[in-house]
Amino acid sequence: MTGPWAGAKPGTGEPDGSDPDRFSILFVCTGNICRSPVAEYLTRAALSIRLGPAAAHALATSAGTWGHEGAAMEPFALQVLAERGIDGTEFRARELDAQMVAAADLVLAATREHRAGAVVLYPRASARVFTLREFDRLTAGVDPAGLPANVVARGRALVRQAAGRRGLAPPATAGDDDVPDPYGAPLAIFRRCADEIIAVLRGPVDRLASPAPPMPATSSAPHVSPGSADGFAAVE
Repeated sequence: MTGPWAGAKPGTGEPDGSDPDRFSILFVCTGNICRSPVAEYLTRAALSIRLGPAAAHALATSAGTWGHEGAAMEPFALQVLAERGIDGTEFRARELDAQMVAAADLVLAATREHRAGAVVLYPRASARVFTLREFDRLTAGVDPAGLPANVVARGRALVRQAAGRRGLAPPATAGDDDVPDPYGAPLAIFRRCADEIIAVLRGPVDRLASPAPPMPATSSAPHVSPGSADGFAAVE
């Protein structure tokens, strides 16, 4: 099979073209210069801290449905990462395509619109595509002790469990599954967006990497402490 439908096992929602020894997460937003790269870099940092050398078996990337191909992150997006000790200056935006969706083990979209855009590009991936908030909600009841020890198998099992819980834990309102776009907003809004992204990544990262002690509440203040127990830097 050729074209955008190549890369998936017939009759399954599992990727076929990706590295069998790596669990891949693809974050999606509109321009790939604000929300999705912030989520990508936060996840990379957290998994590196939590998994150590085993983090080589987990890959976080991002793209945009209207990606500003080759563009750097928005300055305020870079700043909120820098405030958490993360350097995003080498990042360059990409436009989402079917091959990216087909190869990802898990696609996490900023909003329902981005989720739909990813599924339209590659319908067979629908069981692996969620919004950030949706995936956090659907995996909240998953017992990490029941997941495989291997990082790749663990991630894929977590995705299957999330897919199986769809419809069982709906949001209070449909909009509750969206992370608002901070593009063009002041720095305070970017900080709030980063806090929201961290809040919905903590649970899935815990389940992927292993349980962690409770974290202190985040804040919009710019002062940052060293790395925290769950892999995200705590904002003082």
